[in-house]
Amino acid sequence: MTNASDFNLDAELDATSAWENDEFESGYAEPDLDAPDPEDSDDPTTGQLDLAERHQLRRVASLRTELEDITEVEYRQLRLERVVLVGVWTEGTVADAENSMAELALLAETAGSEVLDAIYQRRQSPDPATYIGRGKTEGLAEIVAATGADTVICDGELAPSQLRNLEDRLKVKVVDRTALILDIFAQHAKSKEGQAQVELAQLQYMKQRLRGWGGNLSRQVGGRVAGGAGIGGRGPGETKIETDRRRINTKIAKLRRELKEMKGTRDTKRQERRRHQIPAVAIAGYTNAGKSSLLNRLTGAGVLVEDSLFATLDPTTRRTTTADGRVYTMSDTVGFVRHLPHQLVEAFRSTLEEVADADLILHVVDGSHPDPEGQIAAVREVFAEIDAAGVPEIIVINKADAADPLVLARLRQREPHSVVVSARTGEGIAEALALVEGELPRPSVEFDALVPYSRGDLVNKIHQQGEIGSLEHTADGTRVTGRASEALAGELADFLVSP
Repeated sequence: MTNASDFNLDAELDATSAWENDEFESGYAEPDLDAPDPEDSDDPTTGQLDLAERHQLRRVASLRTELEDITEVEYRQLRLERVVLVGVWTEGTVADAENSMAELALLAETAGSEVLDAIYQRRQSPDPATYIGRGKTEGLAEIVAATGADTVICDGELAPSQLRNLEDRLKVKVVDRTALILDIFAQHAKSKEGQAQVELAQLQYMKQRLRGWGGNLSRQVGGRVAGGAGIGGRGPGETKIETDRRRINTKIAKLRRELKEMKGTRDTKRQERRRHQIPAVAIAGYTNAGKSSLLNRLTGAGVLVEDSLFATLDPTTRRTTTADGRVYTMSDTVGFVRHLPHQLVEAFRSTLEEVADADLILHVVDGSHPDPEGQIAAVREVFAEIDAAGVPEIIVINKADAADPLVLARLRQREPHSVVVSARTGEGIAEALALVEGELPRPSVEFDALVPYSRGDLVNKIHQQGEIGSLEHTADGTRVTGRASEALAGELADFLVSP
């Protein structure tokens, strides 16, 4: 979404050519080498450009030249994409519509744009032709012309026909909420798997929205090879849009094969944890709710923390222990958002399986958000979509230091199985850890064993994988009672004490 500059290459080349051919009239003459040095002059203004000369040095429109003397190079100011937001409100309250538009503005700013204006309307359903109707489209065109906007962002997923009709009427680029979120994901993806997942989602979205300038993509291919279709074509009559769509399908198939191989590596790591009976805790929740901050506070993971939407895409897993020595893992996952694009859910399926396969979910909620209940509902919709609705869940209400106490009390009443914390100050972290340890799955087999001192490794394994009720060092060995998994109980079978 970010434009690196407002620099017009053709205009710059023309200006440079004129300069070299002495045809550039800027009021600036070649310096006279025999002239006295301006620094030796008593006049403090000598050697400084006046206002008119500065304006003449602006060779390209919309570039800002801020010069202190004639020897300095031009400074081109970074210009963000200027956007106007458009929403259609079909259900819910006015506050819901305002929250949705505020979130769209945050998404647009995260993608690297400047929000100039925002409008939304109440309709029974979006207009099938232009999303907002003919009259609203005419008013939007006037706003775009008055503000000089480059792009219009719609708070919903547009059909290809709606996208085309709006661009034809507004004469600027139009993107929908799905394309905006995909753009943010593309900016933040760092790992090879994350980049492949985002590219797959973008291609799936783009395949149905291919469009050329004029009739460019409707032209039929030419050439003499393969019946007039050229090398690699399907024969005479194939259009350019069909060729492009076929190439996209080929790329999608390649990405899916690569992701399948990466999924195998992830599954191997997950099976290793299962084999050792290590419980898994997944930190999930709305984007920018403080999941990474909470992981750092609970485990000292040291992952990236940023006040930005979708700052974390790649899951991070850390090994930690309970107060009594049991080992478990805690994973940070990608954030969710209202109307999370279906393409992203499909592309990030292997990543989201960390949530579905977890033994416990820490559902992080931003207590300072204007609509925390809406965040909870949106995240639970995604849980249902990835088959994670049956996993035990603890609501962690974060940002207690910035939240309204009345809102916190309301959330605690609505969600009894919850805890209030502040990842920034550390408030409530001890209570949250105690709640997590109490909710971790307990070993199923009770035991009473006398382990000889030569088997210290077995006692250590009981500490890590089991639950110790009592421990006593005797002359014959270590007397241990507690609970263990079936596999660990099998290893202790030779040392069990008869009742």
